[in-house]
Amino acid sequence: MKIRQITPAIGAEISEVHLGEVSRDPAQFAQVKDLLLKHRVLFFRNQDITRAEHVAFARCFGELETHPVAGSDPENPGLVRIYRSDNPHSNENTYHCDGLWRPNPSMGAVLRCVECPEIGGDTIWVNMVKAYEELPEDIKRVVDKLRAKAGIEHTFGATMAPEDRAKLGRDHPPAEHPVVRTHPETGEKILYVGAFSTHFVNYSTPENVRHGLDKVPGAALLLNYLVSRAGIPEYQVRWSWKPGDIAVWDNRSTQHYACNDYYPAPRKMERAGIVGDVPY
Repeated sequence: MKIRQITPAIGAEISEVHLGEVSRDPAQFAQVKDLLLKHRVLFFRNQDITRAEHVAFARCFGELETHPVAGSDPENPGLVRIYRSDNPHSNENTYHCDGLWRPNPSMGAVLRCVECPEIGGDTIWVNMVKAYEELPEDIKRVVDKLRAKAGIEHTFGATMAPEDRAKLGRDHPPAEHPVVRTHPETGEKILYVGAFSTHFVNYSTPENVRHGLDKVPGAALLLNYLVSRAGIPEYQVRWSWKPGDIAVWDNRSTQHYACNDYYPAPRKMERAGIVGDVPY
């Protein structure tokens, strides 16, 4: 394998490797996994693989998850089709980590480009370890103790009929997670709030709140500040897609943003999301 680091903070392009073969070779897969933990998102060009090989490679990391809104390929459960061609609306053009609304958000994902516009449709990934490390120390002292809710009802459910949105909320009630989680394999501290986050659940304490102004806008302003950290360019890598490209990312230590700047051109992606652990 040849490895080209893309930015100082995050991302590497890997060449001279075929992910179909990696899925059948434990030694090659171990090398890819080590690189993923180091660089957080890996990019592979010109990957002529089948959907079955796509799924097989993703399953090397763990079991695949389904999605309550996006449909899966009927012959390859867990392979979600993210096809945009006739609708300018997108749920992906926010900084987020996949499945934060789950009790056990995704461990990671393998995303393959089937078709993309000649220009536009890039995806940005963010190193959320650095987003935490470079917080001011007084902010760290506050957020290290906080927990926050995250939900799907106000995001994917926003365009649904009221009864369908309510059912989505009942089927997938908000999940509570630490605002700063620990990576289960590296031990790193990670800022763990994003577009799915709605509010802190333990902010209103005598330590943080003196008056109502501290409690109501104060908590919301702090959450918005933390969410905005993903937009810092020094923490990011931006990838311009070509058909046959594959991105693999660690969803625990990153967030991503799919740029919605290509309508009415088509953009067709297929993603296999990997079941994660319960954050702590």
